Amino acid sequence: MITININKKNYNLKVDPETPLLWVLRETLGLVGTKYGCGVAQCGACTVHLNGEAVRSCVTKVSRAVGQKVVTIEGLAEKIDHPIQKAWLELDVAQCGYCQSGQIMSAAVLLRENKAPTDADIDAAMAGNICRCGTYLRIREAIHLAAEMQKKPSSKA
Repeated sequence: MITININKKNYNLKVDPETPLLWVLRETLGLVGTKYGCGVAQCGACTVHLNGEAVRSCVTKVSRAVGQKVVTIEGLAEKIDHPIQKAWLELDVAQCGYCQSGQIMSAAVLLRENKAPTDADIDAAMAGNICRCGTYLRIREAIHLAAEMQKKPSSKA
């Protein structure tokens, strides 16, 4: 039995500690927003946050998550109101949408670490995320828009 914290909730799981985190998320917990793409950490579709770091859950053993904080696309924002999610929707970034949760999770880490990324910064940070539809220009534009959104004071009271 292992205990892991996912999206601010503790789960006691009877799983093999060697199981990839991706399969625990999708198959055991039903959190299917994180996608399976390549299985070898090359496409980025399975990106989640582990203590704020973008990791590929297809090659991350669930045992690595014990005592850590895991955030999936479902836990990034309660009301889909994270600046990157808002920018994604505003600019209609997704085409097929399959890679988008991984793209968004990688972009969220970039924006937390770099409040005003350049095109080169974005290209470097997002290089490990593949979009078969080729929406890279819209992804870059959305990241710039989200950076601008982060600068504005929140209207929430």
